[in-house]
Amino acid sequence: MKSASREKKPDLILLLVTLLLVTVGTVMIYSSSSILAMERFRDGQFFLKKQIFFLFLGLLIMVLMTRIPYYKLRKLAWPGIVVSAVLLVAIWIPPLGIRAGGAVRWLNLGIFSFQVSELAKVALILFLAYFLTQNVNHIREIKQGLLIPFSMTGVIVGLILLQPDFGTTVIIAVITLMMIYLAGGRIVHLAGLAALLLPVAVWLLLHKSYRLARLMAFLDPWKDPRNSGFQIIQSLIAFGSGGAFGVGIGDGMQKLFYLPEPHTDFILSVIAEEGGFIGVGLILFLYIILIVRGFQISLKAPELFGNLLAAGLTMLLALEAFINIAGVMGLIPLKGLALPFLSYGGTSLIMSLI
Repeated sequence: MKSASREKKPDLILLLVTLLLVTVGTVMIYSSSSILAMERFRDGQFFLKKQIFFLFLGLLIMVLMTRIPYYKLRKLAWPGIVVSAVLLVAIWIPPLGIRAGGAVRWLNLGIFSFQVSELAKVALILFLAYFLTQNVNHIREIKQGLLIPFSMTGVIVGLILLQPDFGTTVIIAVITLMMIYLAGGRIVHLAGLAALLLPVAVWLLLHKSYRLARLMAFLDPWKDPRNSGFQIIQSLIAFGSGGAFGVGIGDGMQKLFYLPEPHTDFILSVIAEEGGFIGVGLILFLYIILIVRGFQISLKAPELFGNLLAAGLTMLLALEAFINIAGVMGLIPLKGLALPFLSYGGTSLIMSLI
């Protein structure tokens, strides 16, 4: 009885780190968006109010999820992946889909919009954990261990690419390969598949002019400082302006219409300016604890389904955080991904808390 009771308790370290991140995120969303919200909506707390609503909704669902034994989620594997595929198609129906920034990624639910790819990522990880567990005895075969799971991944990836969302497709592909490897897949099969996918990724990168422009801006942002290089230059200025201890919360200048959407993709840049090296270091430290704890939980899971589910979800948060952080620091090309738990965005916050 003691063992069962202990298993029902949430991991306090994971919970504390999550609450710290969302608390910092809420404060910095207000700091980074108040002037922008006043200019756009005549309400400096516009984004803050919406984020607090989604935060409480996400925390409520998170608490409810702690009451569901994870092994019961197997029943949602097929329904989840089918619903995700249907919703990814539904966004192309004009009354339902919302086009913004040249992409169609959001489903109009009336009072708020929902980014379907956020659900699809989690649903796919759940499906892969279930499928690979069911076929663990055939995981080293090309058909059962590689072609079938990657074909299902290909359907979801193809629908997300149509939006278009190249960054999310890369994350999904990497997670799929890693989950197959953790389930016992042969390295030679995975390496062969990766070798086949690499030219496709390069073609997709070079096929669209805006992706190529991002790549060129990453290589030399000062070549076109007013256009393609503008975002990363302003981000680097924010990092440089913060120094060791920052200019103070609320006193940053780069959020004043220099950084585009400072409360979403570039929220770490605002933290860097206002919190300095110390502030960014603390954020990185929290993410490291989160990721390490996630993999520790994966290793302690009593069976393969739990191993794969925890590892896949941890990899999702880790890759999203890495791509955002490395992008705003100029270490990789910008991808336009939210920073988990910190960036403004209801769908991202709720799914991360789930």
